Amino acid sequence: MTRPNFLFMIADDHRHSAIGALGTESVSTPTFDQLIADGACFSQAHIMGSTSGAVCMPSRGMLMSGCGLFQTPDPLPEDVPLLPELLRQHGYTTFGSGKWHNRRGSYARCFGESGKVFFGGMSDQYAMPVNDFDPAGEYPPDETYIANGYSTTVFSDEMIDFLKARSPEDEKPFFAYIAFTSPHDPRTPPPPFDTMYDPADIELPPNFMPEHPFDIGVRAIRDEVLAGYPRGEDEIKRHIADYYGMISHMDYDIGRILETLDARGLRENTIVIYTSDHGLGVGQHGLMGKQNLYDHSMRIPLIMRGPGVPAGLSCGALLYLLDLYPTLLELADVPVPDSTAGHSLTALLREVTYMHRKQIFSAYQGVFGHPQGAPYQRSIKDERNKLIQTVVDGKVTWQLFDLQADPYERNNLVGEPEFASVVSRLRRSLRERQERAQDPLLRDR
Repeated sequence: MTRPNFLFMIADDHRHSAIGALGTESVSTPTFDQLIADGACFSQAHIMGSTSGAVCMPSRGMLMSGCGLFQTPDPLPEDVPLLPELLRQHGYTTFGSGKWHNRRGSYARCFGESGKVFFGGMSDQYAMPVNDFDPAGEYPPDETYIANGYSTTVFSDEMIDFLKARSPEDEKPFFAYIAFTSPHDPRTPPPPFDTMYDPADIELPPNFMPEHPFDIGVRAIRDEVLAGYPRGEDEIKRHIADYYGMISHMDYDIGRILETLDARGLRENTIVIYTSDHGLGVGQHGLMGKQNLYDHSMRIPLIMRGPGVPAGLSCGALLYLLDLYPTLLELADVPVPDSTAGHSLTALLREVTYMHRKQIFSAYQGVFGHPQGAPYQRSIKDERNKLIQTVVDGKVTWQLFDLQADPYERNNLVGEPEFASVVSRLRRSLRERQERAQDPLLRDR
C-alpha cells in the first residue's frame, strides 16, 4: 500500500463563509473554489474555543496534539505525541514553514526540515521576524531576522522550494505544513490586491451591529479596539475590503503552491488540506475579533482533496479541527494514540452517512485559577439549535438560536414559551459536555 503525502495549509483568522464558491460573501477565491470542486468541503467544522484571548494558540495546539481544549496547555505537553512527530517517527519526511504559535521545542519535535518559521502571534506582514531551519532544533531568538517580502509569499516560496525538490519516485512520503499569518491583521494586502475591493461596493453582513447588545467581557481587548465604538458602516466596509484582499492574495499564492505540486507529478498521491485556526467577526454582532462563541468565530473552512477523497463531496457533519489528528494518522496507516479526543473523518470520506458528532461544545476563558468574577462563555450546538451562556461580573446571559431559521444568530429565543423545552434540554446537554471535557469551571463548584 502506497501511503499518501500530505500538504497541510492553515490560515489565521479565515472565517468559514469567506470563500467565493460558498456564495455567502463576495470574495474572489478561484483556487479555493477549484479545491472544493475537486475534493470535499466540510461546512460545519469548528474549533473548541480558547482559554485566552490568543485563540490561535490552543486551536493549533489541539490540532497538533489531538487533545481537547482543557488538556492542551502552553507549551504543548511533552507526554502527548504531536501529529507531525508521529508521522516522522513512522517514516514520513516532515517539513514546516510559517507561523508556529507555540514553543520552539515542540516545533523541533515535529519537523525534520523547515523553511522560514515565525514563532510569534502577529507581526507586520511586510516585516515578519523569522528563523531559518536549525538542525539542532533550538531556534535561538538571537538568530531571528526580518524576512524580505510579504509574509504569505515568503512562506509560499519556502513550500514551493520544498516541493520542487520532491518527486513521485521518493521512497519516503511527506507531511508538508504551511501556516499563513494571513488574513490576520494588520490587514495590509499587497498590490494589486490592496485595491481589488472597493469599500463602497462591500455589503455589510446581515448581522452587522454598531455594538454588541450586551457586555460579553471583551470590549477592551486588542482585537476589539481595531475599530471605533460604535462601529461605523464605512469603517467596517474598509476592514472587510482589506480582509477580502488578503484572502484573495493568499488564494493566489496557494494556487502557485498547487501548480508546483502538479508540475512535480505529486498530485495523484498527495492529500491537500486547507483550513484555519478560527474565524473572525469583522463587524458581525458588533465584534471585530474571535473571542466569542458565535459561528463567525468558531466555524472554520475545511477542504480536502486527493486520493480517497470524493470529488464534489459537501458534508455538513458537526466536527472539530482536532478531528484531523486521527484522520491523517489513519490515512497514513499510523496507530492513533488513546490520548486523542478527535474522531476520525475517514468514514465521512467514504460517503458513509452516519452521525459524526451529535453536538459541538465550545468555551471561551473561564479556566481554573482565573480571577474570581472573570468573564467567560460556554455553548452547546446541535444540528439545529445553539445555546450560549455568557457570564460577566456574575451576571448570566443566555442566548438560544434556531440556526436553520436564523443562521446569522440574530434572534434570541430565550424567554419564548415555545422554546422553553429546547433551552432546558440544551442546558442539561451543556453541563454533560462540560463534565466530559473536564471543564475547570466545574472544579469551582
